[in-house]
Amino acid sequence: MKLLAVVLVAAAWAGFGSALDNGLALTPPMGWLAWERFRCNTDCVNDSYNCISQNLFMQMAELMADEGYLNAGYDMISLDDCWLAHERDQQGRLQPDPNRFPSGIPALANFVHSKGLKFGIYEDLGTKTCAGYPGVLNHLETDANTFAEWGVDYIKLDGCYSSHEQMDEGYPEFGMHLNNTKRPIVYSCSWPAYQNDPNYTAIIKTCNLWRNFNDIADSWTSVTTIIDHYGDNQDALAPLAGPGHWNDPDMLIIGNFGLSYDQAKTQMAIWSILAAPLIMSVDLRDIRPEFKFILQNHRVIAIDQDPLGIQGRRLKKSGSIEFWLRPVTPVDNDNHSYAVAILNRGDSTPTRVSFTLKELGMTSAKGYWVEDLFEEVVGISLMPSDPLTVSVNPSGVVMLKCSLLK
Repeated sequence: MKLLAVVLVAAAWAGFGSALDNGLALTPPMGWLAWERFRCNTDCVNDSYNCISQNLFMQMAELMADEGYLNAGYDMISLDDCWLAHERDQQGRLQPDPNRFPSGIPALANFVHSKGLKFGIYEDLGTKTCAGYPGVLNHLETDANTFAEWGVDYIKLDGCYSSHEQMDEGYPEFGMHLNNTKRPIVYSCSWPAYQNDPNYTAIIKTCNLWRNFNDIADSWTSVTTIIDHYGDNQDALAPLAGPGHWNDPDMLIIGNFGLSYDQAKTQMAIWSILAAPLIMSVDLRDIRPEFKFILQNHRVIAIDQDPLGIQGRRLKKSGSIEFWLRPVTPVDNDNHSYAVAILNRGDSTPTRVSFTLKELGMTSAKGYWVEDLFEEVVGISLMPSDPLTVSVNPSGVVMLKCSLLK
């Protein structure tokens, strides 16, 4: 099929030989970020349980290490906005809020590292962060060196209070200073999210991952809007992704308040088809078991982390049903295995969907081993022309892996 040919050509596109080569993020980053769930809650007097403080991040780090998240691949925990003091110190260096982070950032980084996790931090390329704290503009080298000295492994650099020209100059310059520290730091940029005509040639040479659409909110509408953006713009976006450089549709909101169980499975499935970073933003202290199971589903995570690094695409739409497809390993000569997500955009009743693998572009004469990645059922062997019927819940998904048979 023509669309599948585009996917495969994108994976081998020689133009990305010049992409960022810091040896990091060879698969999409996985971890935990504070923003969507905890926002900028700095009221530790009246809400010490949920405020942005060292205690919150230490609790999350312990849970990630002890409750199976690290074992599933989530190996980074990151601050977001509002960790800062409102003024730099006397040497012009960034400093944390002294009341909420009394031990300092290096001590917090050391604690996170002691749990086997990487430590992430947030800043903004502009004069201020989005919440009004000091930004890195005019302090790029100083701040890059500070983060390296603090033991930072990942940085999310936002783009509030920064002009188009400042972004085009500042994001590459800050990346250069990060590289000059000699500390391996994954670089997450918000560069294209603030521009109508982003220069992706420059972006993929600078950043390991980048936001290019609206912030996610805790709602099904927000998730579907992001899914539509990636489907409608896949010809431009899919070829950008690959080992070391990824499109970032924003955080996983699974386990919060806005998604049902089926909708949570849908986000996990489509993010994995998109080779998206899997960055949770949820309170791990009280997450319900069924959502924890989704987040720790090793078989779905393996699709997201597939070493080929090919971003999947929306293959077709038929009424309320969408088929999303991603080439994955194992590969046999010119034939790929595939991950398939069958999404029901309806909102009333389950829909029975019948199709053949051949209709999705799978034509191997040896056949495929087909597994449901969310349901604990035995897989089946199918030839390309064999019929297959699945039932997809409203706003839900069926996710399959179709592995080449030898």
